[in-house]
Amino acid sequence: MLTESTEHLTPLDTLNAAFDAIRTETLENILDTILSKSPYELEKLVVKLLGRMGYGGQIKDSGQVTQASNDGGIDGIIKEDVLGFGRLHIQVKRYARENSVGREDIQGFVGALAVAQSNKGVFITTSRFTSGAKEYARSLNGSTHVVLIDGMELARYMYDYGLGMQVEQVIELKKLDADFWDEMKDA
Repeated sequence: MLTESTEHLTPLDTLNAAFDAIRTETLENILDTILSKSPYELEKLVVKLLGRMGYGGQIKDSGQVTQASNDGGIDGIIKEDVLGFGRLHIQVKRYARENSVGREDIQGFVGALAVAQSNKGVFITTSRFTSGAKEYARSLNGSTHVVLIDGMELARYMYDYGLGMQVEQVIELKKLDADFWDEMKDA
């Protein structure tokens, strides 16, 4: 039975609301599953995800995960071109959801990028970023560009790019093609 707040919803609105609820629950499950894996497995997952997103293009073995410890602040590298001139460096932090990554961590990553002679980086965490971290990343002078991806964004990318996911069901909705029917003479 419909409640007063949902009585005005069309069947399509109800379907969309149900889809959004299922997607939200799935995103939470993705993040919980990621958090159940080791930090090194997360690093490998992130390199796979960025490859799935198109980074590294058609280059064979374009993504690599660095060694598990003493990695100089770089957890992964993606070669952007065949000769390896362009490189995207990755830092990954597997933190509990209630923790946050601060400005100091982003500054450390920018320092690691400088040592690696790179100006492009992606910093991914399973938690979230402080406002100071976000502001610092935005304020970089353009010689270095750092993209921040928090836990829920990571889960959304996993979902949207289908990494570790299976299609459960496809629902195809159709509506009348007005142009098709308008070409016919009315009775």
